[in-house]
Amino acid sequence: MASPTAVVLAAGEGKRLRPLTRNRPKPLLPAGPTPILDHVLDTLTAVGIDDIVIVVGYKESRVQDHVGSTHDGADVSYVSQDSQLGSGHALLQAESVVDDSMLVVNGDQIVAPRIVREVLDAHRDAPDASATLAALDRGEVHRYGGVAIEDGRAVDFAEQPDDEGRYHLNAGVYAFERSIFDALQSSGTENGSLTLPGGLQTAVDRGETVQAVRTSGLWADANYPWDILTLARELFEHDVVPGSDEPATGIASSARVHEDAVLQSPVAIAEDAVVEAGAVLGPNVAVGRNATVGANAVLENTVLDSDARVGANATLVDCVLGQGARIGPGTTAMGGPADVRIEDRVLEGQRLGAVVADRAQLGGGVTVAPGTLVGPDAAVHSGATLDANVSAGAEVRR
Repeated sequence: MASPTAVVLAAGEGKRLRPLTRNRPKPLLPAGPTPILDHVLDTLTAVGIDDIVIVVGYKESRVQDHVGSTHDGADVSYVSQDSQLGSGHALLQAESVVDDSMLVVNGDQIVAPRIVREVLDAHRDAPDASATLAALDRGEVHRYGGVAIEDGRAVDFAEQPDDEGRYHLNAGVYAFERSIFDALQSSGTENGSLTLPGGLQTAVDRGETVQAVRTSGLWADANYPWDILTLARELFEHDVVPGSDEPATGIASSARVHEDAVLQSPVAIAEDAVVEAGAVLGPNVAVGRNATVGANAVLENTVLDSDARVGANATLVDCVLGQGARIGPGTTAMGGPADVRIEDRVLEGQRLGAVVADRAQLGGGVTVAPGTLVGPDAAVHSGATLDANVSAGAEVRR
């Protein structure tokens, strides 16, 4: 298995991440100032992959336009999943373009190259294995799905296991032989969804060898808007400074940071970004490509996506700004904990100031209550107070 084809599953929407995913899929959301998918592709090329197939679906043209036909020397092609019917169904869309062994990863999860290498090496050393997967010893298995392991082999898969002592976290990194396609086609659906763990359970029940490699390293995912902040912190904690030409400082060579600005590490500032005089950034702040932070603005534990603008004297704590979002001068959005309403659910005690989605505009002197979500293209007039979510395209006056 010298250099298998890698299949990247990037067809999902990420509904729980709304309003950030109203106009683009989850893999294109920021991990620091760099899209999640870019980190995924960087990992693949770092382990020597030179042939990548991306399964696209929701807002597929956004992914294709962003990635193009190559990434760091690797060839990139695409297949479409017209209906999002689960990870197993997504992989089946690539059956006609994969001729041999394959590596399969999720396009919306950041995984250390070490984890992928260990899976590839273990699969290469076990010619009788039809599949090899990565398993992590960490909590919150119920959020991501688990695998029970005996003598290095996977014996049971559970989507939301109650017995976390028995299950390890399934990291979503797989090496497969083509027999996985037959296993998937023979698997039943659950709630209309055909999943990779379901196909693997079918393979196990048939007596096939499914290896589980217990490993460790950076593994990060985002399920809810505040998880975008967690992604950035995880990258900082693992010394992965996104969007930077100079990892020691976290400032891209084309960024312009005024000498009177204050950066409290860790901070990452991407290409062509501007930080004006007196601004205070950090800790845990990521400023995306071509974003601007105005004079004397204060940002803490905040992620600015590309082309975002923060006005002078604004204060943002625990905030996420989407592409092209605008924050007026003197606007204040302080941090959580907060109760956050996402559609018909209220999630209590989350660390979140505000989420301002793509191209939304907040005028000057706006006060934003913790946990507020502002939808894309919304307009909030100067002096307004926000204490409830603002829907996409809405207008809020004082």
